[in-house]
Amino acid sequence: MRKFIVAVFVLALPLAHAGTRAAQTGAVTPVGDPVAGKAVFAIGNTSCRNCHGTDGEGAFAPTLAGRKIPYERFRNYVRNPIGRMPAWNESELTDQEIADMVAYFDSLPPPAAPAKWREPLPEGAPRGQQLALSVIGCGQCHGATVTTPRHGAAEVTGDFEWFKRMVYEHADAQREQWSQLDRALQPVTPGPAGPPGRDRVRMGNYTRARLPESTLKEIWDWMNELGVHLAPLHAEVTAGDTSPDGVTYTVTVTNAGVKDKGVTMEGVEVALVLPPGAKVVRTTGQAYEGVRRDAATESDVAAWRVPRLPAGDRQLFTMTLSPAATALRGTLRWATPAVTSDGEIRFALATGGRGGRGGE
Repeated sequence: MRKFIVAVFVLALPLAHAGTRAAQTGAVTPVGDPVAGKAVFAIGNTSCRNCHGTDGEGAFAPTLAGRKIPYERFRNYVRNPIGRMPAWNESELTDQEIADMVAYFDSLPPPAAPAKWREPLPEGAPRGQQLALSVIGCGQCHGATVTTPRHGAAEVTGDFEWFKRMVYEHADAQREQWSQLDRALQPVTPGPAGPPGRDRVRMGNYTRARLPESTLKEIWDWMNELGVHLAPLHAEVTAGDTSPDGVTYTVTVTNAGVKDKGVTMEGVEVALVLPPGAKVVRTTGQAYEGVRRDAATESDVAAWRVPRLPAGDRQLFTMTLSPAATALRGTLRWATPAVTSDGEIRFALATGGRGGRGGE
């Protein structure tokens, strides 16, 4: 019992000090707006609900809805967490936004039960994946195979030193990498978030005390087993000119890594599934390999193979089909850097003839 009382006192002490500091400096608690708080909490503005549930009902991380957590206590934890959550700086989450989220959580009823994890731990997961998904929680935002950090590593040929900085100094390191990316190339990794001018980084900073380098190295080694430099490639197909021969479609393939810093993709195969009965009238692009039968899709596939696609480079191919296609879909695969997971990117002709790009 005595140990329990001491523990409660230790946890409560920082909050008491914080209240004293606020009184001494004359700080005023911001008035929260629940509507604004809901917007801040949503995906695309922050990534909070990936762990805390769509409406704060809890999932991988604790329930927030209906708990009536005092603003000062909530703010202190956001700025200096003691658990698995990274610390959020004022530059990424203001005091006003924190107050808005508190007001939003206060406006919600307590949930009946927490939601399921956004990314459950697969059966038989190796230790690195266990750490990333169920201990630290990286995978709740970055996916079961942490695709976003692997794309980011490929954008600049990042090594373990790069990875450590992205974890321990994320707000600064991520902004630096964004500044190097050519936005005209449609980078695969997400850009700044939030309302216009906010330019929020959607992850806080960890400390070595709460996330030791040894643990981070185990996650990094597992990422290397998957293929740590995951292709920052994307493709799109668009419909163009119509002629008596048919309709010409343009396929654009881009390596959106940082020029002279990102990985060079080798042996990139672009495969476009042909609609039944469609004929290829003509093509452009020296990498065209012709039409082959694909056993997996039981369809004819027009294929191009690009020997090398350096970071910052873009390749265009055209194909005239007869008759016109109402839908087209394709895939990108590559030989190196080799990966054992996520080695295919899908793309499609979107409604209205505009190209669709492969997701992460």
